[in-house]
Amino acid sequence: MAGIAVIGAGMGALTAAARLAVAGHRVTVYERTGTYGGAVRRFERDGFAFDTGPTLLPLPAVYRDLFVKTGKEPLESCVELVQVDPSARHVFADGAEVSLPNASRAGVVSALDEALGGRAGQRWGDFLVRAREAWDRTRRPLLEEPLWPNWSVLADREPYPAVPHKRLLRTRKAATLAEIGAWELRDPRLAALLEGHALAYGLDPRSTPASAAVLPYMEHAFGTWYVRGGMRELARAVYERCVARRVAFVFDAEVARIVDEDGRAAGVELADGTVAEADFVLAPGGFRGLPARGGDEVAPQRALPSRLTVLLALRGPRPQGAAHRTVVHAPDRDAELESLFGAAPSVPAGPTVTVLRPDDARLAPDGDHEPVTIGAVVPAGAQVSDAHVDALLGMAERAVPGLRERVLWREVRTPADVARETGAEGGAVPAPALAAAGGRLLHPANSTGLRGLFTVGGWSHPGGGLPHAGMSGTLVSGLIVEGPEFRGSR
Repeated sequence: MAGIAVIGAGMGALTAAARLAVAGHRVTVYERTGTYGGAVRRFERDGFAFDTGPTLLPLPAVYRDLFVKTGKEPLESCVELVQVDPSARHVFADGAEVSLPNASRAGVVSALDEALGGRAGQRWGDFLVRAREAWDRTRRPLLEEPLWPNWSVLADREPYPAVPHKRLLRTRKAATLAEIGAWELRDPRLAALLEGHALAYGLDPRSTPASAAVLPYMEHAFGTWYVRGGMRELARAVYERCVARRVAFVFDAEVARIVDEDGRAAGVELADGTVAEADFVLAPGGFRGLPARGGDEVAPQRALPSRLTVLLALRGPRPQGAAHRTVVHAPDRDAELESLFGAAPSVPAGPTVTVLRPDDARLAPDGDHEPVTIGAVVPAGAQVSDAHVDALLGMAERAVPGLRERVLWREVRTPADVARETGAEGGAVPAPALAAAGGRLLHPANSTGLRGLFTVGGWSHPGGGLPHAGMSGTLVSGLIVEGPEFRGSR
């Protein structure tokens, strides 16, 4: 039985802690803030409740497996999972709208054909078939296994089977998401639908590799899920599973450094000078006290954007049949991308906006009020003005007519709030690991150059997002319990 110190109580760390405790280890989690969950937080006021981090759950199998492996109660006994249908409503720049059914290829094809015409649905359906091939090729190495020592294979090979396209007397294949949209989908609205999946993770579709086709495929294949009561309920359930397995938690305890004895992690030193000995240490991938990486290792992702979120308490009930999630696409996508990813990043004047209207009585004081969350991608560290917030509200009114007249109050969450809660510089949000692009969108391995030290969470393999963070905890626990030969569960 080993003593294990875990720095931070994010979802990846909690997943690892629960699994390691079940394996018989003594696990203590040191969290610099006063609560658990990392970015999975909640804001409450006047009977309203809002998620301030992730709001929907793709690939719930990751957490179902966690609960099966750490106790007799399955996930559905601890939280209520609801499949969101339609998966999303999309409002395009030209005024066209479409609601896409959840996890139904035939339904999506039919909806797109009816809304957009021109065999748009068929082209999207054919794209999903190719995206599945990319998923099948990368699922294990980029989600279910520790990062390969020869990770350059993943960096150099593009797994997406692009369709040959004649351009300027040459036959070319799409290498980026933007090229897939232009050459294969051939409809600016389908291109916006595709690129929106990358933008949601703060990725520039003009440079994001075609392998990112796996992002819309995951949503299509495994559905989009909501946790009744908000995503914070998932964090609560995982935390309570840790407590039930006798994981110890020390809150308001900032770790200053990792204790290094003869080239091995031997514990942690807190900001107050207290030293806690341990046989293994787990740290967030972005922890500033990590030993320098060098040689042939993957470099950490850099320059990723943050999020601007506006929480709205509204007068009036939620309309019957309102979509849980509506994406209002930017009127000028090129201008939006240049604002976010150009030489001088700034908050876009007309951003793509996601509007969330969950059908959940637990989130409102009564049936005569409605909580609505509006979110957009903004540069990390961006200074947000009232004009920026008003621009978001203006975009959101395309999804919720009369929105501003219904507002009782609003709470604005900026990159500074994300930085304070997660510790990420500028409030940057990590993206999932993706193949190709020279390894630019891979994440460093969970093992490090210091024996006994492992990294866990969104800033290490396999990257950001709730499923990927949970898998990082699964992989780290496997590396500790089974040793460096661990190759993932089959």
